[in-house]
Amino acid sequence: MLESTSENITNKILIEFAKTIEMFGLTPLESRLFAYMYLTEKPMTLDDMSDALGKSKTSMSTSIRSLSDSNLVTRVWKKGVRKDLYEANNELFKNFMSFYISKWFDAVNHQQDSLEVILEKLKHHGMEQGHNTYDKLLKIIDFHKQVESSFRNMRQS
Repeated sequence: MLESTSENITNKILIEFAKTIEMFGLTPLESRLFAYMYLTEKPMTLDDMSDALGKSKTSMSTSIRSLSDSNLVTRVWKKGVRKDLYEANNELFKNFMSFYISKWFDAVNHQQDSLEVILEKLKHHGMEQGHNTYDKLLKIIDFHKQVESSFRNMRQS
C-alpha cells in the first residue's frame, strides 16, 4: 500500500514538473522524459526510457537528442554497459535559464533582422520619419534592441 502511494505521489510530481518544463518551450514528451530522468537519478538507456514512458525507441532518441542539444541531459559512460546512457543534469535553474535565454536571444535577433529589412524597404519606397508606420516600426525595432540587451545581460550574469 505504501509503495502504491509513493508511486502515485511520484507520478503527480512528474506530471506537474513536466508542465513547468513545457513552459520553457520543450515538447510534452521531452518534458516528461526530462522530469522522469531527473526524478529517477540514474543513467538510462533509450530502452529504459522507452519502457518507462511507453513510447517508441525512435521517439526517445529524438527527444534525448533535443535535450542533449539543450544541455539538459548528458551522455555518460558506465563500465560494462555497451549502450549509450544518459542522465539529467541536476542544476535545474542554471540549465533551464541558459536554455531559455538562448532561445529568446536567437528569436529576438531573427525578428530584429527581419524588421530591419522591412525598414530598408520603407526607406526605398520613400517612407521616412514622421510617417506613422515608419515611426512605429522604429519603436518596435527599439523594443527588440531593449529585449536583446536584457537577455545579453542575463546571459552574462
